[in-house]
Amino acid sequence: MTTGHIARMKAMAQRSWSSGQPLELTELPDPTPTAGEVRVRVAAIGVNPVDWKMREGGPLRLAARVLGPPLPFVPGIDFAGTIDLVGADVRGLKIGDRVVGGTDFSRKQRGSYAQLATARPDQLCTLPDNVSFEVAGALPVAGVTAWMSLMELGKLPANAAGAAVLVLGASGGVGQFAVQIAKMHGARVVGVCSARNVELVRGLGADEVIDYSKGDALAQAKAFGPYQVVVDSVGGYPAPRCRALLLRGGRHILVAGQGAKSFLQTLLPPFSSKLILGRSTTARLRALVDAVASGQVKVAIAERLPLADAEKAHALSQGGRVTGKIVLLP
Repeated sequence: MTTGHIARMKAMAQRSWSSGQPLELTELPDPTPTAGEVRVRVAAIGVNPVDWKMREGGPLRLAARVLGPPLPFVPGIDFAGTIDLVGADVRGLKIGDRVVGGTDFSRKQRGSYAQLATARPDQLCTLPDNVSFEVAGALPVAGVTAWMSLMELGKLPANAAGAAVLVLGASGGVGQFAVQIAKMHGARVVGVCSARNVELVRGLGADEVIDYSKGDALAQAKAFGPYQVVVDSVGGYPAPRCRALLLRGGRHILVAGQGAKSFLQTLLPPFSSKLILGRSTTARLRALVDAVASGQVKVAIAERLPLADAEKAHALSQGGRVTGKIVLLP
């Protein structure tokens, strides 16, 4: 009697939840999609701060330990690639489709730092030929977070002419998308960044760019307000002062991952501060992909690294000096 060969993919994984546990290039059994899932051969993986923050601790890591698949832990959410296997009961997707999406540990799916990933159709969006895998792979976390911050939690109207939006951290991953999405909908955009990124943010379409090294950024921003939405993608800006810049009924959006203090701010009157944790859905991804395909939103790729260099990618991300997306290539 012979034992069948088990196909194995390469993935970056850590063997335990201990702090400081390194990611290692390892082989894991190829995932098999369950009913209602597809399997994607991954071509590009976007790197996000949540990837390394989940390794450090906090509520996200706790949730991954409790709700996610068993060890070894494979980080990563963003991915783009080609469907190579379709589970039972899947409609609308087929082998060979080019897709972009995000993994979900609460659905027992491993992370995307691997050659293969599984997902349900509602986590995916098909890609037109004029959107590359590298560009698409950078969209799910940062792009969806920016979209939800503005269009859902921020309640920015589809025709936002006359509305003002303030983006704190406008040169970062979420910030770059937020500037472009707000401009795409007609808003007047004020971006805050460092001196070296002023021209970058202006090139994204910001009407006014504030260099925070020249003084209190929020005091400078007041001259261009009041704002329909203030998106804080970096944390560290006092929530009461951000709320003071809002129009009546405006929203102050805090990007998740900035700690318990940010969460507590959402519980205080007048309840105009909202915490955002981006979650990829077909509709949100479709809006982003269409905007990229039409040229309304551009994605800057700062670094392309092989999958085995995931630790280097995390170090670059932690350094906070990268002004575009880091993409891993399996």
